[in-house]
Amino acid sequence: MLKLLKSLISGPRAEPPAPPTLVPPGQRIYAVGDIHGRLDLFEQMIALIEADDATRNARAALQTPIATTVILLGDLIDRGPDSAGVIATARAWAERRNVRILAGNHEEMFLGAFEREETLRHFLRHGGRETLLSYPIDPDDYARMTLDELRAAMPQFVPAADLAFLRGLEDQIRIGDYVFVHAGIRPGVPLDEQVPSDMRWIRGEFIADRTARDFAVVHGHTIVDEPELSPWRVGIDTGAYASGRLTAIGLEAAERWLLVTQDESAAPPAG
Repeated sequence: MLKLLKSLISGPRAEPPAPPTLVPPGQRIYAVGDIHGRLDLFEQMIALIEADDATRNARAALQTPIATTVILLGDLIDRGPDSAGVIATARAWAERRNVRILAGNHEEMFLGAFEREETLRHFLRHGGRETLLSYPIDPDDYARMTLDELRAAMPQFVPAADLAFLRGLEDQIRIGDYVFVHAGIRPGVPLDEQVPSDMRWIRGEFIADRTARDFAVVHGHTIVDEPELSPWRVGIDTGAYASGRLTAIGLEAAERWLLVTQDESAAPPAG
């Protein structure tokens, strides 16, 4: 009877807390959400990350400097006004520091549009027009072209170097207890068996999954009003092309912090 009373008073046993999600010692990571052609926000984010990284290094005053990795989570292109500028800026940034870039579903569509008319049609419906017009093509010429003519002309104004750069993007990056992908992972499938189509396109099954795991997935692709931070999932696509807010997350040891750039015309975040 006494044991029963103690049980009733204490209530159900609480779930054990999730273990800390850790970045290896001596490393710092910045992951940037979907840019979608917003060169203005991307340039601001580069400046913000560079300043934040320098400030943290100075504060730590370590003899051995922190090794910093920047990860762009994919969907650099489409919808926003300057996808070509975003690609050029990402390429230039990667020449100055350790920047790793994931392939998103929009990069997949862009590359596929050079090969297949149906993919080109799909690409144009989802922001591809803005991407193509960010390259040196006359808008009047673009408007007069048939799909076949447009696909034949695309290699003339999209540099081969940009296409080679996009073909070389990664699908999955793991550092410590963090896994970085564009869209998510297929629940129940080991990391080394995940397929590119899932990592670039998955949404509902991954977002709804509550399975505990020994790593956290950092991703974009699914737009949220505010970043979603849990022990096992970090979603930071705040819809830059429409909201005017580009979000990144910084990670070091067990610490997490957010960085946000916003254009002057965008409404402030709710809350």
